[in-house]
Amino acid sequence: MIEFYNIVLFLHVMSFVFMSVPLFNLIVVNERVLLGTNFNYYADRYMENIIRHGASRCFVFQTTVFVTGILLLIIGGLGIEELWSSWVIIAKVILLFTLMLMLSFIHFRLQPKIEEQMSTLEPDSEIPEGFAARLKPFRVLRKQMATVCLFLVITIIILGMQVYSTFGLTVDIILIILAGLFSLHVSKSLIRFGWV
Repeated sequence: MIEFYNIVLFLHVMSFVFMSVPLFNLIVVNERVLLGTNFNYYADRYMENIIRHGASRCFVFQTTVFVTGILLLIIGGLGIEELWSSWVIIAKVILLFTLMLMLSFIHFRLQPKIEEQMSTLEPDSEIPEGFAARLKPFRVLRKQMATVCLFLVITIIILGMQVYSTFGLTVDIILIILAGLFSLHVSKSLIRFGWV
């Protein structure tokens, strides 16, 4: 049984690692800015493909995190009742479902609006005047939501480290503030050297 628990724990942790999609999408978007603000068909199509296809992978990782989390409660000795009695696990579940809802909004509502605009162009098409400006509101909202998603992922990780013993309120507050500051930093810069 201990081997099965360790495998489930490994899948749970690895799925969280792979849920770093918001971090890498923010990096891609910030790198795209280096090419200028004008619409560039090949660069913009490539970036949108990365972002669009990343959503389905993220849904799989989020579902894996949820299922393995439930399994860890059942086989790890804490028991399924922790889902409604442990504030840490309750918070993790709420934040995970918030992430799922945000990703659903981005993937099913926001991304199709961007794709609809871009579907009018071919590689050799002349770019209509103001085309980049028409995409901008959708892209800005998506970037803001990716920033919040990154913050939520880091916060879930902070809470995940506290399933068996909590850090204390002061440490939680400091870590969550640092998570927010890092998420904002990633949103506004290229973070060429990891944290900076």
